[in-house]
Amino acid sequence: MVSAQKKQLVQGLINDIKQNPIIGVVNLQNLPAQQLQKMRSMLKSKGVKLAMARKNLLLRSLSESGKKNIAQLSEKVKGMPALLFTKENPFALSALIEKNKSEAPAKAGQEAPKDIIVKAGPTNFAPGPIISELAAVGIKTKVDAGKLAILVDTKVAKEGDIISAKLAETLKRLDIKPMEIGLNLVAVWENGLVFDSKHLHIDEAEYFNNITKAASWAFNLAVEAAYPSKETAEVLLQKAFREAKAVGVEGAVITEETREEILARSEREALSVKKEADL
Repeated sequence: MVSAQKKQLVQGLINDIKQNPIIGVVNLQNLPAQQLQKMRSMLKSKGVKLAMARKNLLLRSLSESGKKNIAQLSEKVKGMPALLFTKENPFALSALIEKNKSEAPAKAGQEAPKDIIVKAGPTNFAPGPIISELAAVGIKTKVDAGKLAILVDTKVAKEGDIISAKLAETLKRLDIKPMEIGLNLVAVWENGLVFDSKHLHIDEAEYFNNITKAASWAFNLAVEAAYPSKETAEVLLQKAFREAKAVGVEGAVITEETREEILARSEREALSVKKEADL
């Protein structure tokens, strides 16, 4: 028999699902209670509601909401799930969550949130037992100037792998913190489409660089194609002047702009003839 309290909770969740254009699924597993309270407060200040309930109640609420393709979002519910409700777009929601995460060392038994790469380069370790410890997790080393150096970038765990005690200890010694403390966004629903979290992550620096490159390439193409615009007009006029002047100099057409170069060229040619004739 379903209690009235549970029915009320499910109905409230259904109303939230229906009233919000963006529904996210997060996994709260391994998130400390203190951090959870900070995240809940931060999200509330940004107009995002965090709803926690037992997994079966969340799944029931999603199923009974009648939203288009909501079953695809239900498939993403895992771990210790919760739902997010917002009117922001999925990319803004993902960026908000990512910016409020902090680094943490890995612990044995945790799931790697992404590929864990140990970069090549020098270390502060002197040769000793550490060589075999690094080799045990696939890291190749050599001795360089009395210290160990990692030979090549090494992927010590793939996304989703369970981190062993040996790997966790090695990463700790290398001061590598692959884990992130914060909400783990799993997926987001918008207008019948479900986006996995990895598809929502945007490297803002890379995005800015790509826009800068695209603008530069577009400008160069417009100049090469002689496409006149407010941005290209000055450069096109300068280019046309240089090319017209070069034609004038080559054809020995005397003008105020070409005469100095034509006379200088004539002088060079005359001197060259004089030198060859030994005059």
